[in-house]
Amino acid sequence: MAEFNLNCKGLQCPGPIMQVFKTAKEAQPGDIIHVKVTDRGFAKDIQAWCKKTGNEMLELVESETEIYAKILRK
Repeated sequence: MAEFNLNCKGLQCPGPIMQVFKTAKEAQPGDIIHVKVTDRGFAKDIQAWCKKTGNEMLELVESETEIYAKILRK
């Protein structure tokens, strides 16, 4: 199992989700993708993306300054 850490802070839609998509294509099933973003729309986007692609959202944390997502590549 590999882990990928994406720092997408400062990127606006669709930048963060495109980075996740690109990384998911490289990742193997069972790998974990960690993503940190500042784009407030990302939380809704990443949940929809996981549902659409069949990947699993393990964790989604929103603070005042950033959003953190932990995704399991299926």
